[in-house]
Amino acid sequence: MDVVARRRGRPRKAPVVPAAQVPRTGLHEQAAARLKDMIVRGVLPAGASLVETDLSVALGISRTPLREALKLLAAEGLVELHQNRSARVPDWTPEEILELFEAFAGIERLTAELAAPRISEALMDALRAMQARLDRMHRDQVLDAYFALNQEIHRTIVEAARNRPLAEAHAALQARAQWARLRALSSGSRWEESAQEHRDLFEALAARDAAAAGAVAHRHVLRTGVVIAETLQARRADPVAR
Repeated sequence: MDVVARRRGRPRKAPVVPAAQVPRTGLHEQAAARLKDMIVRGVLPAGASLVETDLSVALGISRTPLREALKLLAAEGLVELHQNRSARVPDWTPEEILELFEAFAGIERLTAELAAPRISEALMDALRAMQARLDRMHRDQVLDAYFALNQEIHRTIVEAARNRPLAEAHAALQARAQWARLRALSSGSRWEESAQEHRDLFEALAARDAAAAGAVAHRHVLRTGVVIAETLQARRADPVAR
């Protein structure tokens, strides 16, 4: 063994560390991803208490990684942590949703404006293929697949903008926006509207028209926020519908 240090004149030997591969994704990160999907899809509904003992059993993990997972989700705005009480899924108000989407719409406007002149041909080809698949999913009314691809398209446009601070700002709001977007798409009229907005955005990007791309992206995102805020407001006014 190699001598790595001396103390009081005596050599200290390096410890033998057994070979062991550390998983690329920690257990708490895997748990956070599962919980995030359950919150976004409404399996864990808004306002629900997150009882650690129940979640530990459901996910098959101990409470230590579960608590770390809840901290990750709290940083994304998907969980509220309370001292001496169970964590809970936020029960967003219509006003909070509107504020969120005002900010998100501004970010996506700038993202689209930057992406239009900067998008590479390779990413444009990928976007073209994704848009064709999105149209087929809308035609066939395959909501889950449409929703997943919808998110991928938005991430591709962020990548095309090639602006790291903007991407970080987008990522910080993405989780809460996903929750609202899925609920908006569940409305047949909004889904039709959103599908057309995606076509308009693709055409603006393909034409390298920054102003048009930005305007469409802003209208598309803000409209989603308005639809969800109106839905939440209607449910609050009619407790039976909640």
